[in-house]
Amino acid sequence: MKIEKDRVVRFHYTVAEPGQEPVESSRDRGEPLAILFGHGNIIPGLEKAMDGREAGESFKADVTAEDAYGERRDGLTQRVPKKHFGNQRLTAGMQVVLNTNFGPRAVTVQKVGMSVVDVDLNHPMAGKDLQFDIEIVEVREASAEEIEHGHVHGEGGHHH
Repeated sequence: MKIEKDRVVRFHYTVAEPGQEPVESSRDRGEPLAILFGHGNIIPGLEKAMDGREAGESFKADVTAEDAYGERRDGLTQRVPKKHFGNQRLTAGMQVVLNTNFGPRAVTVQKVGMSVVDVDLNHPMAGKDLQFDIEIVEVREASAEEIEHGHVHGEGGHHH
C-alpha cells in the first residue's frame, strides 16, 4: 500500500543538519512516529519525500529550510515573565517548551533577568537545511474518525 492522503504512516526518522551529528531520532524513543498523511502533521518537505512510498522502504531526504521550519525571522523575540517557566533553571541558549495561547512552542532562551526571560520564538531548526533518514514501518487506511480529527489515534498517535 502506497503512502497517500488520508493514510496512516508509521515511520522511524533521524534528522541532522548536513554533515552534523543527528539532532533527534525516533529510535531513541523506541516507537515509530505515526502521522495522518496529507494533513500537515509533518514539515512539507518530508511529506513530499514520503509521498508514494511503501512500508519497508528506507531512504534519505534532503529538505531545505524553506520546506522545513521556514527561514529565521529577526525580531521574533518576546519578554516572558519568569513564572511561566516553573522551576526550570534557565540559561541562555537553552531550548525550552513554552505553553502559549497557540499551544506548546519550542523557544530558545536568549537572556535571563530577575523576573523576566527574553526568548527567541523562531523554531530552533528555522533557517536550517535538514537531512532525514527515514524507514517506513507501516502504511494503513485511516479510520473515518482519524480523518475527521486530522490525526492518528492509538499506537504512536494521539490519545484523547
